[in-house]
Amino acid sequence: MRCVLLAGGTGGARLAEGFQQVVGPDLTVVANTGDDIEILGVHVSPDPDLVTWWLAGQIDEIRGWGIKDDSFRVFERMTRFGAPSWLSLSDLDLAACLYRKEFMAAGGRQTDAQEQIARGVGAEARVLPMSDDPVRTRVRTAGSWKDLQEFLIIEGGQPEVEAIELEGIAEAKPTPEVLEAIATADLLVIGPSNPVISIGPILALPGVREALIEAPAPVVAVSPYVAGKVIKGPTDNTMRALGRSPDSRGVWSLYEGIPDVFVCDREDPDPPSDSIRCFSTPTLMDSARRRQALARSVIEVGRSVEEG
Repeated sequence: MRCVLLAGGTGGARLAEGFQQVVGPDLTVVANTGDDIEILGVHVSPDPDLVTWWLAGQIDEIRGWGIKDDSFRVFERMTRFGAPSWLSLSDLDLAACLYRKEFMAAGGRQTDAQEQIARGVGAEARVLPMSDDPVRTRVRTAGSWKDLQEFLIIEGGQPEVEAIELEGIAEAKPTPEVLEAIATADLLVIGPSNPVISIGPILALPGVREALIEAPAPVVAVSPYVAGKVIKGPTDNTMRALGRSPDSRGVWSLYEGIPDVFVCDREDPDPPSDSIRCFSTPTLMDSARRRQALARSVIEVGRSVEEG
């Protein structure tokens, strides 16, 4: 089964690892690049790399980001020289970001750089950046605009979000690889990542929403809310910024018209109304077994849509 998973941060990356264990190289992950930032002389692409480290079995699960057992010697030395210290990159993370920067500076595409990185660390599934064109998510808090990473790291994602914008989205386009993956998939999955700042930029790319709706494969969306709460990140904050309720119903309102079925946690106190097709199952992914179990459940849900 050829599966395409739209993913951003931790939730989507965890589900990607579960799917890889089930379908192996038949998985393609379309990863958000709205989080990307140029800093420390390199091109940092947090979501594609996060997904890649999960797929390669190299993620630091305790921190939830970066590479396990890695050191920060290069970063620490750079900060002694006066480099910005707020965005920490471990040595092997820096290596990937430096490779990406040099690859793209020589005229290469970010898509090809990411495939080289994924291949180099042994990821079995394919990781596709959503676009080779720059899109940068910015948020406004206390009347001031800032890059998303500054909001997430320096401010801890805590200040009330007044507005969100996707700089460059009107000029950006999905890559041919992304559109082909969507058109030829047997199952399309919107992962349980932040629906505003992780999934939102992917769906906002001109043509992507239409491609998902027109694709012959069933589309299954997975809520990021587990027992009514998010495991990590400013999902509630960003949902309120768009005037949506911070719950599964609010998530559904952002995706309405795309999924054939919506997957909620079995303990979700606010599932969408009975007027939509909703499936309840445990969605907590705190172990490899549970990640695989959720992937299998999503696949079964997709098959049930095909069978009518």
